[in-house]
Amino acid sequence: MSSRQLLDNFPWGILVVTLLLLGFGMVNLYSATHASNLGFFIRQLVWLFISLGFAGLVTAIDYRIYERTAYGWYGLTILLLALTHAMPAIKGSHRWLELGVMRLQPSIVMWFVIFLALGRWFHDSIAPKKGYRLRDLWQPAAMTAVAVGLILAQPDLGTSLLVLFIAGVLFLFAKIQTKTLLILLLLGLIAAPLTWQYGLKDYQKKRIETLLSPDEDVQGAGYHRRQSIIAIGSGRLTGKGYLEGTQTQLRFLPEQHTDFIFSVWAEEQGFLGSIFLLGLYFYLFVAGLVVASRAREKFGALICVGAVALLFFQTFVNIGMVLGLLPVVGVPLPFLSYGGTAMVINLACVAVLLNVGMRRYMF
Repeated sequence: MSSRQLLDNFPWGILVVTLLLLGFGMVNLYSATHASNLGFFIRQLVWLFISLGFAGLVTAIDYRIYERTAYGWYGLTILLLALTHAMPAIKGSHRWLELGVMRLQPSIVMWFVIFLALGRWFHDSIAPKKGYRLRDLWQPAAMTAVAVGLILAQPDLGTSLLVLFIAGVLFLFAKIQTKTLLILLLLGLIAAPLTWQYGLKDYQKKRIETLLSPDEDVQGAGYHRRQSIIAIGSGRLTGKGYLEGTQTQLRFLPEQHTDFIFSVWAEEQGFLGSIFLLGLYFYLFVAGLVVASRAREKFGALICVGAVALLFFQTFVNIGMVLGLLPVVGVPLPFLSYGGTAMVINLACVAVLLNVGMRRYMF
């Protein structure tokens, strides 16, 4: 396929919307950090250029190569996850690997790798006519369980749930029998109380309890939620203006450069600005699903669905978290929250959509 044909099929809308989100993200991060620690903004700017370069590489390489190497990347990421448990704890968690001048969070890398590996498995397997049965799925289920288990042990509930969600979406997309789906739902209901009793740390339980009783412990576990809602509500229709958000500039808003970055945007840009930002995300999700629907072979469609699922779940959970509708689980907002590994992986997801979109007539 010629370069001209690749450019003719290139999904330019996805690229333009992503660049807009990145631009707004950097502007918003500057507002969140300039008065306290501008180093976050500078480091994120460096990561932005690294991520754009990596995304360009992911786009340029024929995505069928990712199919052939998917299991290798999965095995390497599992090894990295295991190595995190040998690292010194940071804030009570074993989530990062120290690599000289930088830190890598393998659990976030697994977001990307899991849909490559499962996409490869579902592409290679021959599905029964009526859909996959429970006994047909033991291999992808084991791959998912190992990844989720290692991440939960760090502990990192939000990231492990995201891996589980991506896997679940791919299971549904690959078509499983209704009976199998009901069994999995039943197993989930049985596992829920056991997870609550034995799988969650006390602080994680407290966050969920605070969600159910929002007026309790507003100076403790409920402080983040309360300050976020105050910031969002004070933005009203049109916002207080850039660099004028009092909750942000006076540092009442906790973790405002990471988990609660949307609260910064909502306070300064208001309801209208927030709707515009969410509209950009909505376009990205829909356009990504359009690329998946037009893919000419199964692996391309599966990895596009996985990429959209990853971006959507992060956005949904983060927005729900800052609005007080979901517990605080530490999931970033794509392209806006500070974080180098997340920036690389989220732009790699966009690169997958661009890659499959411009090569859809190769097969």
